[in-house]
Amino acid sequence: ACDHCLRALETAEENAQRLLGKSSLVLPHPEQCSIRKDLHQQCPRCQVTYCSAECRQAALEQYHQVLCLGPSRDDPTHPLNKLQEAWRNMHYPPETSSIMLMARMVATVKQAKDKEWWIKAFSQFCNKTANEEEEIVHKLLGDKFKGQLEVLRLLFTEALYDEHLSRWFTPEGFRSLFALVGTNGQGIGTSSLSQWVHACDALDLPMLQREELDAFIDQLYKDIEKESGEFLNCEGSGLYVLQSCCNHSCIPNAETSFPENNFLLHLTALEDIEAGEEICISYLDCCQRERSRHSRNKILRENYLFTCSCPKCLAQADDADVTSDEEEEGEGETDDAELEDEMTDV
Repeated sequence: ACDHCLRALETAEENAQRLLGKSSLVLPHPEQCSIRKDLHQQCPRCQVTYCSAECRQAALEQYHQVLCLGPSRDDPTHPLNKLQEAWRNMHYPPETSSIMLMARMVATVKQAKDKEWWIKAFSQFCNKTANEEEEIVHKLLGDKFKGQLEVLRLLFTEALYDEHLSRWFTPEGFRSLFALVGTNGQGIGTSSLSQWVHACDALDLPMLQREELDAFIDQLYKDIEKESGEFLNCEGSGLYVLQSCCNHSCIPNAETSFPENNFLLHLTALEDIEAGEEICISYLDCCQRERSRHSRNKILRENYLFTCSCPKCLAQADDADVTSDEEEEGEGETDDAELEDEMTDV
């Protein structure tokens, strides 16, 4: 994906070929793919790729001058490469981008003329108590999190230390920064293949051609799932001040999405919202929201450290605090329709 806006760089056909492990695959209706490879540009020093000249310039002006590795891009001893390698060995996708999100925060402050403005902007994200921060870090890093966190902090300091942000590099400050990103980081999903599918769905085709295209797409998803396993359209994570203010509800009145196949987050109302009414999104996916109150709150406590008191949870307050056998049995199972939704929902 584009190193700045996360727009997919592969065409839909290239995306499908890679996931399928089949370079001979040809997608019908290639004109429905919106990827413009002729617009792609690279940083002339480190060869990081962008979807456009605008993205390359925006990255350069905001943070890339600090993070550009130049000829050291493939040097394993470079401090930034050591930091990324350590993170990869501690945690795997889709959260792998979290450490570089923190790096971009530091780099943005380093490059900014008005450093205090950016520091104030980052301080708007919700803070946690020391105990809550430890829980979040433990969740992200596992049982050895204290030792791992200190390794990351030392590497982070070696790569990026800045006097204006000295508190972010102390043990307490680094833990707080880590917890801030862990709590507020929003996964950003982009996929040229899913964009192509949406565009194909909108085509006005004769019935027979429509049936053939739908059958081709259905089979393609099944084959990809067999070859690559569960397919997540998540290229990275970002911080969104307004969206992070939205509380959770098991019956949300709004939802987030990335319909432009880049990092622009859309917050869309699911129903009429009155003036003064709170806008709530769901921190759970569609399947999790259909589970029992006990199961939903177990997930929310483990990942977000709160117990939900939305209208749905209050209405189910007298339900038994047990996870049903059906739910336990259903964990890890994905039917074809559910899989397709997961793969096409950008």
